[in-house]
Amino acid sequence: MKKEIIDKLADLITTAFGLVAALAWNSAIQNIFKKFFGTAEGLIPMISYALIVTIIAVTLTIWIGKVKERTNK
Repeated sequence: MKKEIIDKLADLITTAFGLVAALAWNSAIQNIFKKFFGTAEGLIPMISYALIVTIIAVTLTIWIGKVKERTNK
């Protein structure tokens, strides 16, 4: 039981740090977006931002999955 608790706490702490990092990257990307495209107010800039971030996230997720697969072999 003690091992399970430690495993779950480790997972929760790791996830929390991942969330903090994601929020930091979100702020950084928003500032970069504003610098290149002006204010991010309005529907079209917000959708553009969401699409750009989604494309980056999907691409990196696929790449990380391939790296993980190669290291597990």
